[in-house]
Amino acid sequence: MRLPEAREIETRRRLLLQFPEAREVTPPVDIELAIEGIVALLRGAPCDLSDVPLDLAGVAPFHRRVYDTVRLIPYGQTRTHAELAARLGTSGAVHAVGQAINRNPFAILVPCHRTLVTAGHTSGFAGNAGIVTRARLLGIEGALDDRRPTLFDALLSAAPPQAQG
Repeated sequence: MRLPEAREIETRRRLLLQFPEAREVTPPVDIELAIEGIVALLRGAPCDLSDVPLDLAGVAPFHRRVYDTVRLIPYGQTRTHAELAARLGTSGAVHAVGQAINRNPFAILVPCHRTLVTAGHTSGFAGNAGIVTRARLLGIEGALDDRRPTLFDALLSAAPPQAQG
């Protein structure tokens, strides 16, 4: 699963290139519930998506363990790669945890946006989603409330110049 492109038509184009035989159908009930949960989360409602089943065929065993652990991070909180590695009992595998996170095929369902290279820093590689999307998701969840402002924040919050008339 990947996050959508900026425009719906771009997302549809990417999907058809990747899956030329795919056709749009009404989703089954369990998928519809997952969609509703994702929409709720994106609207700022705490939503636990950890019970949504994942197709882990082809996912390396270590990555599965990382994804299972990431799914336990509560809404509105973050964990560092080092904290995840320690929780997995592999404190020396911080780099391997980062690799698993960067290859996460289950955006939102495995909320890798809640994982940070170092505490309080949302910069750095963020897989397919990018650092702006990560910051937006963490902002929606209120996970950024206790961090120091950055130059990027100042640029985003700056009011556009008023037109002189």
